[in-house]
Amino acid sequence: MRIALYEPDIPQNTGTILRLAACLGVEAHIVEPTGFPSSDRAFRRAGMDYLDQVSLRRHQSWAAFNAWRQSEGLRLLLFTTAAGTSYLDCAFQAGDILMFGRESAGAPEAVHQAADLRLKVPMRPNLRSINVAMTAAMALGEALRQTDGFKHE
Repeated sequence: MRIALYEPDIPQNTGTILRLAACLGVEAHIVEPTGFPSSDRAFRRAGMDYLDQVSLRRHQSWAAFNAWRQSEGLRLLLFTTAAGTSYLDCAFQAGDILMFGRESAGAPEAVHQAADLRLKVPMRPNLRSINVAMTAAMALGEALRQTDGFKHE
């Protein structure tokens, strides 16, 4: 299981998601550019002392990320409020990439088109969205539950 962040805007959310990935043993990917300094040094300055515990891979662009993903034969699951399918109705696979878009704008059409599945968290109408770090935790929890990915002990 992998988490990917498409051009994240908010360092606190990115830090929370990287911590989640470290604690649960999930590979994390950042599709650049980010809306903040994202070097290892900048992350450490922001108090991300668990950075050494996360398997983190940076991709210089969407095109680079997507080329890597396709070469590995990995399924891309995009979480978006524009999806029609609940993540609770998805049959996750161990090699899936769970992708989350920018906090300010989501993911562009090219990412939507490349996704193998588009998923959403069902929520009350007339509300915009759930925080991306919260959504990542919910989605990753369900994906790991389904694929027996919690076997760390």
